[in-house]
This record gives sequence, structure tokens and C-alpha cells, in this order.
Amino acid sequence: MPLISCWYVMTALRVAKMLSDQAFMRYNRQIMLPEIGEEGQQQLGQAQVLLVGAGGLGSPAALYLAGAGVGNLIIADDDEVDSSNLQRQVIYRDSHQGQSKVQAAAEQIKALNPHIRVRPVQARLAGQRLTMEVALADVVLDCSDNLTTRHAVNQACFNAKKPLISGASIRWQGQLMAFDFRQGHGPCYHCLFPWQPETPQEPQNCSNSGVAGPVVGMMGTMQALETIKVITGAGEVAFGSLQQFDGLTMAWQKFNLAKDKRCPVCGTGE
Repeated sequence: MPLISCWYVMTALRVAKMLSDQAFMRYNRQIMLPEIGEEGQQQLGQAQVLLVGAGGLGSPAALYLAGAGVGNLIIADDDEVDSSNLQRQVIYRDSHQGQSKVQAAAEQIKALNPHIRVRPVQARLAGQRLTMEVALADVVLDCSDNLTTRHAVNQACFNAKKPLISGASIRWQGQLMAFDFRQGHGPCYHCLFPWQPETPQEPQNCSNSGVAGPVVGMMGTMQALETIKVITGAGEVAFGSLQQFDGLTMAWQKFNLAKDKRCPVCGTGE
């Protein structure tokens, strides 16, 4: 077939699939992947992703999801940018110090990809607000830094039957967990880390234990990758597993998670 005819056929297909020439050119390296293609790109453009937390995990996750063309990003965080954040929270610039994280992140995301929609939520999601935002999302990323929020997000995602991609990092270690609640069953985050609201929180965090910036960046990037796979159906998402990364040895370990039948979230609670 002559080259000009091929061009017309490709253009007609893009029009039929409602993917503009501009979008086709912007995402063509991604569209070339047979597991994504134009249909997968259109799915990304129609998806809504909620990021709970705009710190070390949320920064790279948001940038890569925006770059991939996820059409609707909601970023929730109640914090402001501090100089100590800049070592690992790569979405921010020195001039953002003192500004709302979500507002500064939204500005950077729009600068990277003005063709998507981003909605900043300057709040720590909890209660009905968390329930509402989770219900509106296609995929939820837990990029938070405290157990209260992590368990609340886990409960909200299970109740709403939404996929949850959770990341964590401290010192040289990173963790990646994916939970598929679309069929209404576990395991869930609570099965792995049982916890009650009245239980004192584990004091270890980045503030008092430190963290290597690239390690937390890797976990956030992996969260974005798993999210893209969930939306497009590409490959296999590591649902129901805990993946641990050691930055000092570059070693990965993977553990399959078992559902706790007595779990108060996804089990009987007995």
C-alpha cells in the first residue's frame, strides 16, 4: 500500500477512535506498545486517578501519570512545601517553599501536560470526603505517610470496590502493594498490617529515620506503572502481593499475601 494511503488509513482510524493527531503524536511511543495501542491510550485519557499524598511517592507518580496522558488527576494533601522536601519530592522547585503542595504540584503537572485535567484538594482526606473522592476514582494511589490515612484509604477502597496501589519507603527500603477490590474480596492492607485507631502509631518515618530519595522515587514510579497497567489491562498487576526493594543491595523480594479471615475490613471481623 502506498505510504500516502497508509497515512490516510491511520488518520481515519484515529478519528474513528476519537484520538486526535495531536494526542497520537504526543503519546506515540506509548501507543506503539501493543499492550496499550490507541485503545489503551483512549482509556488512559478517560480515566480518573486519585493520589492521596503529594510527597516523595506522589511526586513521581503524578508526573508519570500526567506524562502518560491520564486524563483526570486528583491530588490530595494538606501540607506545604518545605526545604527538607526538595531532596526527594521532585515535583517541587525551590521557589515553591511555603506554598501549598497540591497547588504547586498542579502547576507543575499542567506545565508538563496541559491537555489533562488536574484537581488539587488541599486537605487530609478522611470521612465522607475520602469516601466521595474514592468513589469517583477509577484507581487510588496511597502515597500517604501515616497509618491513620493508610488504613482509612484501604477501608474506603474496599467499600467502593476500587483498585488500590500502595507504596511506602523508609531509609533504604521500599514497599509496593497492590490490592484488587473490584470483586469485593481481599486480601487488604489491614490483613498485612493489623492496626486499631487507638493503637499508638509507629514513630519511625522519614523525618526521624531518613530516606534515600531515589528509593522513594522508585516506589512512586512503580505505583504509576501499576496504575497504567490497571487502566489499560496491559500485562499482569501484582495484586495480592508485597514487593520489597533494598536500595543497598538492589535486591527485590516478593511475598504473596493471604487474606485474614478475621480481618475487620475484608473478612468477618470476628
